[in-house]
Amino acid sequence: MSLKQQLKDDVKTAMREKNVVKRDSIRAINTMIKQIEVDERIELGDEDIIKLVQRGIKQRQEAIIQYKEASREDLIATEQEQIDVFKEYLPAQVSDEELEAGMKEIITETGSTSMKDMGKVMGKATKKFAGVADGKRINEMVKKLLA
Repeated sequence: MSLKQQLKDDVKTAMREKNVVKRDSIRAINTMIKQIEVDERIELGDEDIIKLVQRGIKQRQEAIIQYKEASREDLIATEQEQIDVFKEYLPAQVSDEELEAGMKEIITETGSTSMKDMGKVMGKATKKFAGVADGKRINEMVKKLLA
């Protein structure tokens, strides 16, 4: 089953169960999908939808930081609940050990030895770990291994 179909089925289930947070979160994902499909006149695949979900998570994490600065605990909880729903639609994330092993492999392949080579490593790593590790984790691991 495609991710788009799963989202449609899950929003119906959330409505039947009167799960407002899940319903609204899935609707937000569907809105992002529909906006891109209409604007660019393309059909999004699962990989594109995963990227949108990751972008939605990142936006909500940034909002949480701003809400913490403004002492808005009620809004922080809402955003965190949405992040939890969004994460249900991402593939299983790789562990730190798997990420480190994969990064060492990429560093060996590219012959990287210092932080000057970070761009080469990041390019390959973001493609290899697309959807299973976010850019921030990849970046931190590259810095750790090249330092």
